[in-house]
Amino acid sequence: MATIAELKCAIRETLESRGVLGQLKARIRAEVFDALDAQREQRPPLSHENLIINELIREYLEFNKYRHTASVLTAESGQPQVPLDRQFLASELRVSEDKSSKSVPLLYGLVSHFLVSSDEGRKLFLRGTTHPGGHLS
Repeated sequence: MATIAELKCAIRETLESRGVLGQLKARIRAEVFDALDAQREQRPPLSHENLIINELIREYLEFNKYRHTASVLTAESGQPQVPLDRQFLASELRVSEDKSSKSVPLLYGLVSHFLVSSDEGRKLFLRGTTHPGGHLS
């Protein structure tokens, strides 16, 4: 007959092998963030710019199977549970895609563009928003 310690170990191993333990831990973390945030002052409304940035990050996290991190990002940021449509994101960023670029997150394409861009070594001039809740221009 198995001891309680052996039973706990077997259950833990089974949950880990099925990926359930990681999901439970991520869900608990998300709930802790929600509980802590509920006690703090309210976050400002999610700006359009932050919505886009968070969605780019979420798409990257989910592509790389960082689902637990993505669930915490969603809970902590106030990002909608349902991901934004990729075509909408591409349109908002004024990005055109080919068939191969659609197989990876948009963030990969954006970074790749700047890594291989040959603008004769010139640096890109970035403009900030007028305030933290600003919009992409």
